Amino acid sequence: MSAAPRPPGPVPEGLLRRLVPPVLAALVRRHGHFDACEDAVQEALLAAAQQWPRDGVPESPQAWLTRVASRRLVDQLRQDGARRRREAAVAGAASAAPAPVVPDHDDTLTLLFLCCHPALTPASQLALTLRAVAGLTTAEIGRALLVPEATVAQRISRAKQRIREAGATFTLPAPEERAERLRVVLHVLYLLFNEGYVATAGPHLIRRELTSEAIRLAREVHARLPDDGEVAGLLALMLLTEARRPARLDAHGELVELAEQDRARWDRRAIDEGVALVTRALASGPVGPYQLQAAIAAVHDEAPSAEETDWPQILALYDLLMRVAPGPMVSLNRAVAVAMVHGPRAGLDALAPLDGDRALRTSHRLESVRAHLLELAGERDAAREAYRTAARRTASLPERRYLERRAARLADDGGSSGTAPPT
Repeated sequence: MSAAPRPPGPVPEGLLRRLVPPVLAALVRRHGHFDACEDAVQEALLAAAQQWPRDGVPESPQAWLTRVASRRLVDQLRQDGARRRREAAVAGAASAAPAPVVPDHDDTLTLLFLCCHPALTPASQLALTLRAVAGLTTAEIGRALLVPEATVAQRISRAKQRIREAGATFTLPAPEERAERLRVVLHVLYLLFNEGYVATAGPHLIRRELTSEAIRLAREVHARLPDDGEVAGLLALMLLTEARRPARLDAHGELVELAEQDRARWDRRAIDEGVALVTRALASGPVGPYQLQAAIAAVHDEAPSAEETDWPQILALYDLLMRVAPGPMVSLNRAVAVAMVHGPRAGLDALAPLDGDRALRTSHRLESVRAHLLELAGERDAAREAYRTAARRTASLPERRYLERRAARLADDGGSSGTAPPT
């Protein structure tokens, strides 16, 4: 006898988002037609959002969503006269029991590589994967990619159309083709983790379901490609960063900067695994950007205290990263390292060229770092104004409160922590 559904009430936070990848993967594997399947899943999610709070969450939420989405897919295809010849086959498959789970078969990983199909532009690959695999909304994707929401919607629509036109199948690509898609796959997982570790908007700083999913998928990719240094580097970077999560918020849920975190609360097991991964990767072949970022994270994590952080080594790693993969965020982070090694004035000089960067111009991150370096330089009024500007620009409530507290502290006591920005 099956268990009764949960009693009526709010749907557990993040449940629907976590179910998007496996439900979509199941439909695409069974029916094909990625674009129609994605639309059907969205309709099923809407039905769940309306019914579950009233009727209770089903015993098997994934099976419920798969069944409802399959029915919506059949209805959609029936209304499309050009697809009538496929209607009977699709309807028959939809009426059957859900396909059994095959041991060691990860449909979500297959979905991830499908979204990175070579028929798509890199921008469309990113947008589609963040939507289909990560379950992010178009607004969240826009903030992650620093592009307008309307642009994200257009990219997703075009991506689904091109996948249909290319006749892509729901199978893992051959090894030679898989290598071509890997760069985008890793970038997507990197963005997914970052959105979970520092949410770009909303009341919560950390979105644990996103970081967990990013790490899970990175482990799957690493298991299939154990000799790829950048895959290992990305997994190491995630583990070394996630290891600090338990100390990033205080008892009231407020952000705690890196230098003030209780390092005894850091996850030592994750640090040890991450250090081992990046050490092997750096010794085994060409050095890539994820390995270098992981090495920087390892230096932070292995420092017994903030004062004992090896900033010259971090700066040297950022200098190498600038040669391997230059970009505005690398320059932004490097400016902090420059300030910690050569003083805040040198850091501000390193920051100056970023004022003209289009992507950073409206972001809070540039003003946040500028505020910190101005504070270190003793320019209290300028630092306070920069903190306030950064606070106005962020859509994250925890980050906004943190930046406002920094500004208020300068107004109250004029003190300076002399530490690095929060991380």
